[in-house]
This record gives sequence, structure tokens and C-alpha cells, in this order.
Amino acid sequence: MTLSTSTRASGLVRRRLVAGVAAGFLGMGAALGSGLMATASAAESTTITSVVLGVGANETQRIVSWYSSADTAQKIQLAPTAEIVNGEFPAGAVSFDAVGAANTSTTGFNRHATISNLREKTAYSYRVGAEGSWSPTYAFKTQDFEGDYDFLFFGDPQIGSSGDRLKDQAGWEDTLKVATAANPNAELLVSAGDHVESANDEGQWTSFLAPDQLRQIPLVATIGNHDVGGKSYEQHHFTPNTDRSSAYYNGDQATRSGGDYWFIHKDVLFIDLNSNSYVNPADGSAGGDAAHVAYVTDVINKHGSEAKWKVLVYHHSIYSPASHATDTDNKQRREDFTTAFSNLGVDMVLQGHDHSYTRSYSIKNGQKENPAEKPGSADVFPGPGGVIYVTANSASGSKYYDIKKPDNTGTGIRGNGPDPLDPNKYWYNSVQNQEHVRSYVKVQVRGDKLVLANVRSGTCAAPNAAVEKGLSCVNTPDGQPVGSIVDNVTVHPFHGDGQAIQVNVPSPAPGEFGWTIDGYNGLVDLGTAQERNGTFFEATGKINPILVSDSRRSLAPWSISANVGDFSDAEKKFSGSYLGWTPYVLDGGAGAEAGAPILSSYDDQGKGLSVSSGLGAAAQGHPRGGAKLGADLDLKIPDSIAKGSYRTTLTITALSS
Repeated sequence: MTLSTSTRASGLVRRRLVAGVAAGFLGMGAALGSGLMATASAAESTTITSVVLGVGANETQRIVSWYSSADTAQKIQLAPTAEIVNGEFPAGAVSFDAVGAANTSTTGFNRHATISNLREKTAYSYRVGAEGSWSPTYAFKTQDFEGDYDFLFFGDPQIGSSGDRLKDQAGWEDTLKVATAANPNAELLVSAGDHVESANDEGQWTSFLAPDQLRQIPLVATIGNHDVGGKSYEQHHFTPNTDRSSAYYNGDQATRSGGDYWFIHKDVLFIDLNSNSYVNPADGSAGGDAAHVAYVTDVINKHGSEAKWKVLVYHHSIYSPASHATDTDNKQRREDFTTAFSNLGVDMVLQGHDHSYTRSYSIKNGQKENPAEKPGSADVFPGPGGVIYVTANSASGSKYYDIKKPDNTGTGIRGNGPDPLDPNKYWYNSVQNQEHVRSYVKVQVRGDKLVLANVRSGTCAAPNAAVEKGLSCVNTPDGQPVGSIVDNVTVHPFHGDGQAIQVNVPSPAPGEFGWTIDGYNGLVDLGTAQERNGTFFEATGKINPILVSDSRRSLAPWSISANVGDFSDAEKKFSGSYLGWTPYVLDGGAGAEAGAPILSSYDDQGKGLSVSSGLGAAAQGHPRGGAKLGADLDLKIPDSIAKGSYRTTLTITALSS
């Protein structure tokens, strides 16, 4: 009589686990997976439009906003893309309930929901709506939640401002296509505001939201002066950590959009302001620029230590070179903002509004920090309080503003006089550019620097609505093609007189748990059974030892168990319950403890090894390491079993959380 062992898979069998991350995702499904269900008749009548993927409070979140034709209970459904089969979401897909209200700027309803507990370096698919009326399926991918990353900054698309909405849409779509193709791992799309020409024109909003990239990469939405005059902006963009008190609205809060918000993405604290509110609100409450400064101060005091860089975003450029350079409100913002931003350690301010590109000198307290800083320097070393202000050019080509000449108002905080180092431009700008071609700004966030580039996303050729309608164009495609650089600068942090030391610590290896046969997995031959007391046969032996390895950081419990089927010889059989064993630990490690002995059913009328029985196990919190497990086998069978050479298979199962 012989006994053989086999495993469920040849060689080393491992289940790889990432401590905390996989469990968190599953827990999310348990906590949030129920959702609200609309009735079938209501769901079938619901049309979903205007889906946009927004930024969340941190890397583990996304906020999705959309429009719905009916007031039904809706949700986001989410699953790893690898689990989508033939377009079908798995049974384990998680759901996030949506909230919203009736639209005030158009018919229908708005909805939004927050996706949370995302895992890093994972491709996800999602859809919104309800059973029977889902949107198409969209996808996004998370990156590493620590370390370097890139984001893209876009100036005023202002769809509709050329007078031809579809031409403006074409330019906007092309810029996003060009920018994301050149930067496929960009993690954020940051807006400078003025998404549309007319705040409540839903046709313009449809064109703004047309690019597929706005459902694939989170958008950091900023409100411009053309967005503020109605509620469409808020209905299309729900933002995290938003203060919607009256101080952050321009005029009647009930009929206009507004709010200030903040979030952290890896090493950057972003604070986004509604710069339309710069004087006291109509209701007489304290507000305007003073309220923005108080908001920024509060956020930085509470969260500034959580990030290496502080970046502000708002619409109205205070250091622009064109039509708005001399606006009274922008001069006022220089007085209200610049000293506060310097004192708070802001590194960079991203702005729009003037439809041209600028990069300021390092500005401290409203003045050029270092009079010797050269125009167009490729490396800038701001001292304490030095801030770089950037204005983005048009991303759609719908409208460009030409650069104006400096005046005689000097170089004070409110002045627009010439740069002593380059009298053709304003004193505060290191670089000014307007070619009447579309562009975008790429920002590389690195541990020891910010690298900024203004990149051409078009030439004089279409799609370029303003030029197509007769505006001149000075770009030369041969020398300045799509993807060429207008301006490039590296901003280095201030380290004082000391030497900063930095080390990048990678994510710890998650470790692994597994087992294998020790050495050659040969036949376990119990030899010829011996008759005992003239009443039964007995055979003994030992299993091939099992090596267990556990290097996981989670120190999660594990167990190894096994069972056998019936012994058979052609048509002859007897039950595996007659086989028992006594486990033991040959080499202690990984917290291994031997399983309990199992008697042959001949002795106790039990089930023996015909049911799964523990060979060894370790409890939660055990040390990492390896162990070797063995077991003595004891087969007892009645003497009525027919003569033969019988075999069975020992099936080994490893379990771990």
C-alpha cells in the first residue's frame, strides 16, 4: 500500500499582500457598498451628462460631479479596471452614494459623490447613475502616493468668447490632448478659471467638459469672473474642504458661485481662492481680500507642515502684462496679498485672467526680492518670503490679450513701471510672452525644486479661433512647433546658511507568505501494512516536510492545513478517514505552532484526514521568518479491506489574512 502527496499548484505558491491597503479597500466596500437604489421606472428615464472627475481632499480621493435629467437616487460604482470583464462590473464593485439638488441655471439636477480609500498605482473604472441608467464607463489611474509628480496648469479656455463655441472647444480639446499625450503621468489638471464666456450658458459648459481627459485626470477647478455670475460653476464642480460662507462670494450667494477650498496632493498644499470677492460682500459681512488672507493663514497654520510646497491658485493675475495689468482691483490685490503670502511662506501663485504668459521675478512683500535677478533666469533661488507668480496664456485660443507697454507709475507695490534691466517689460516680470498661440504650463514637483515650463500646444494654424477670425500670429511653426518651450525655470528652495539633507525612503516591501515542499516532492511510501491483533492493518510514515516563509510587515496570522480523498486501487476504494497524523515543528520560526493530532477513524470513529486538519499555524503579531513543519502519518484500516496497492492525494492549503 502506498501514499502519495501533491499540492494544488506545483512549486512555490504565494499570495502577495500589501499591508493595510487591500484591507482598506475591502473595508470601504463593506461600509459604503449599499448605496441608494432608484426605482426601475425612474432610472430608465434618467439621462446622465456632464461627468467630470474632480480632485479630492488627498491622493486617496476623487470627487465626481454630473448632471441628471431626473431627480433619482444615484451613485458612483467603482472597481479596479482589471476586474472589469466584457464591460461588466464585478459583484464586489463598491458604490458611493451621490447627493445633489435641482439645477438653478438650467433644467435637470446636479449630483456629486466622493470616491475614497483609493489604492496607489492602481487603474480604476467607474460609472455614475443607477441600475438601468448608467453613464458610460470611464477610467483613471492612481500613481505612487509619495514622491515626485507633475501637474499641468491651463489658462482661461473661456469657451464662447471668440463668438464660435465649437472652434473654442476644438482648441481646448487639442490643448488637453497635446498636453496629456506629452505628459501621460501628469496627476492633476489645474484650471486658472474662466471656463466659459457666459456663466449659465450650458452649451458652453458642454463644450468645456467635452474632452475625455476631464474624466480621466482630476481637475482642480478655479472660478473666474466669467464663471461667477450664476450657479453653473458650483453645479458642475464640487470641491473639497470648501468654505462657502458669504465672504467668499461676489454679490448674492444665492445666485452666484464662489467659495475658497484647499487640498493636499503628495508634497503640495494647494489653496484655491475665489478672487472675484475682493471687497466687502453686499451683505456687509467682513470679506473680500481680508477674508482670503485669513483663510490662507488658517489653512497654512493648520496644514502647512504636512507638505513641502505651498501653491495658491486664483483667477485674477496681479502681475500680468496685458489688458488687466493696470486694473484697479489687481493693484489692490497686490497691496492686500503680497506681504501676507511672503510671510506665510507661499512658494508659487498660479493665475489667469489676462490671456498671456508671465513668470514674475521672486517677489517679497510686493517688491522684487533681489534687484540683481536677471530677466529670464533659468534658475531662481528665492530667499525667505520670495514668491513666484505665474500667469497662464489661453489654453483654447478663444481670446488673447496683447502685452502693454510699461507706464510711468514706478516700481512700487501698485506701480506698472519698466524693469530697470529690460525697459520693454514691467518691473515685476522676469518673462512676458504673447504669440497668439495656445499654450499650457507644466509644473514638476520634486523634493528639492519646482520646475516650471510654458509649453506651446498649438501654432498659428487651426484650431486657433482668435487667429482664424483675423488676429495676427507671430509664431513660426518650423522654429516653434507644438511641444516647444516658451519659458523654463527651476525654482530652488531656500536653505539659509546650513546644508539641507534629504533622503527618499521608498515604500517598504510588502513581504510575502508562502510554502513549498522541502526538497524533492517524492512519493510518501508507507510500505506494506502490518496486521495487528488479527483485527486491522496499520502503516506509518512521514510527510515530506513543508517549508513556510513569512516576510510580511503586517504580521498577519497564517495556517497550513491538509486533507486526503479516498484511497483507491482501480475500482477498489476505502475512506481517507482511516488516515491520521501527529504534526510537529522541525524548525521553529514565523511563530509556527504544530496542529493538534488527528486520530484514524478506526480509533475514534471520526473523520480523520478526510476533512481539512491543521498542520501548523501562527497568530497575529508573530515574528517574521521561516519554519519547517512535519507530521507522522498513522493509517489503520479494517482487515476486511481487499488486497491491493492504494493511493490518495494529500491536498495542502495555506490561509492568511
